[in-house]
Amino acid sequence: MSAHERIDVHTHLVPPFWGESLAQHGGDPSGWTVPQWTPDDHLTFMDANGIATSVLSLTAPSVAGWEGTARREMARRVNDYTGGLVRERPDRFGNFATLPLPDVDGAVAEVDYAFDQLRVDGVVLLSNYDGVYLGDDRYAPLWEALDRRRAVVFIHPGHPLLPVLPEVPGPMVDYPFDTTRNAVHMVVHGITERYPNVRIILSHAGGFVPYAALRFCQVQTALNPAGPTEDELLARFRSFYWDTALSSGEYAFGALTRFADPAKILYGSDFPYAPTPVATRFTEILDTQSGLTAEQSRAIDSANARALFPRLG
Repeated sequence: MSAHERIDVHTHLVPPFWGESLAQHGGDPSGWTVPQWTPDDHLTFMDANGIATSVLSLTAPSVAGWEGTARREMARRVNDYTGGLVRERPDRFGNFATLPLPDVDGAVAEVDYAFDQLRVDGVVLLSNYDGVYLGDDRYAPLWEALDRRRAVVFIHPGHPLLPVLPEVPGPMVDYPFDTTRNAVHMVVHGITERYPNVRIILSHAGGFVPYAALRFCQVQTALNPAGPTEDELLARFRSFYWDTALSSGEYAFGALTRFADPAKILYGSDFPYAPTPVATRFTEILDTQSGLTAEQSRAIDSANARALFPRLG
């Protein structure tokens, strides 16, 4: 991979005002420490890993710990800050807008602002908000707004309503679990069928969705014989996009590349929450130990993302 070719769809920013006030608004229940971050640090990481553009997103717990108008104001402040980075370096940065969920009305209003005023590349949602997953009917107005926009939706795992395992922070094991839990919830509730214009990216190669999809589909058809067939459910799962963040290598890719549409696998680093040595190592494993052909590597590194994001194409 020569310099500056990858497009990173799973990478985060840490706005200083958000990081400084997070502890006063519930902190991060996953047990992960908010990393030090600057735009220049991010560019340095990108240059070292051959990344042309990073589509920035605010990760969990997002702005869920703020209340009322303060939550809407923080989401707007994050989006304006990220939008400023994109205006300064449109070649290097993109923007997945933060929405003030679980405030659905506020989230719909922020979709309009983010797309109309900031020209964002998509939005970032967490897998659950206060234990309510994204297939729940209360989110229907938001999905309708996103469907009208033909939006790209990057779903990042949030902390499930489970105690963190002693000495095992949530991002190590709980996040892939919650991605899987939410994906099944959305498929069972027909989100991909009801809102077909939305393109949905699942983090971390979809958790263990590719490995266990057949299990989910067989059990669901047994529970609801009058509902969608196994093949229909499998098609819903296969409609997702998948990023490679912390998920490269022969074990994960043995399932992912057999299950996923090859045009829907996207490069992700998870920097800076994955520290530079970890994010860099997973990129090296992607390049050398994932069993990919040169054509597959080019598609994952950039071609698939360029097709998904017209601005970058």
